[in-house]
Amino acid sequence: MLSAKSLFQEILDHDESFRLFCSIAAGGEARGGWENGRIAQLVPESERALAPKISRHGADEDKHGRIFHALLKKRGLQPVPVPPETDYTMLLERRGIGLAHARLKADQPLTVRDIIVYLAHSRVTEQRAAEQMLMLRKHFGDHPDIGRAVQMISDDEDNHLAYTHEELLRLAAAGHGRFIRRTLRAYALAEIRVHRDVSLAVMTHMARILGWSGARPALLATAIRLVYAYERLVGRRRMVTLRTPERCDALGGPATTSPAA
Repeated sequence: MLSAKSLFQEILDHDESFRLFCSIAAGGEARGGWENGRIAQLVPESERALAPKISRHGADEDKHGRIFHALLKKRGLQPVPVPPETDYTMLLERRGIGLAHARLKADQPLTVRDIIVYLAHSRVTEQRAAEQMLMLRKHFGDHPDIGRAVQMISDDEDNHLAYTHEELLRLAAAGHGRFIRRTLRAYALAEIRVHRDVSLAVMTHMARILGWSGARPALLATAIRLVYAYERLVGRRRMVTLRTPERCDALGGPATTSPAA
């Protein structure tokens, strides 16, 4: 029977598939850590109060990258190069989602609209990350090898999502609501396309590593495309709505440390 739990259990139990999974995850987190660090340095004067929270966001992403590397080290594994077609964060940038690296490498202060673009990008991608980590927490939160890491990352992703809701609501109240809504809609549509493409690419690599054959890869590909169709028609709404979060000032404190390898 195909299920999220059984599929991930296969990936977890096989060294090469686990190695690829952790390498992909670590690469994305490291990229996110660098991006947030640069944004914190370039925040416009009118939004300087945001800089510590953006720095905290980046520190969390860096920590997640270290956690995935620690999980590999614990199994005596080295990371592998990330196949370009599985690089979620890079593919989002290529579609014009978020602030381009060329913009972040320039030593010029960002504008308030740039900050909204950053927050909208985070709002959409953190929704995905929070949901994926919730699924892993449900099935593997008590796993002896990865449970603690899953719980910590899941808590962090929930905090990041709450933070984006809170800050975008603040900026909407300050008169930027139309631009925020337009940006969120465009980014949600782009993200679900990238997520579909990356999911198909990762599935192809995992099928090769794990020796899946017959109808199984075709069934998984169909399921991925059905999820995409649902998200395009209805599901994307969860990525564009804004509501006051239960966790207020979620990034207002110091970052938590990563679990020991």
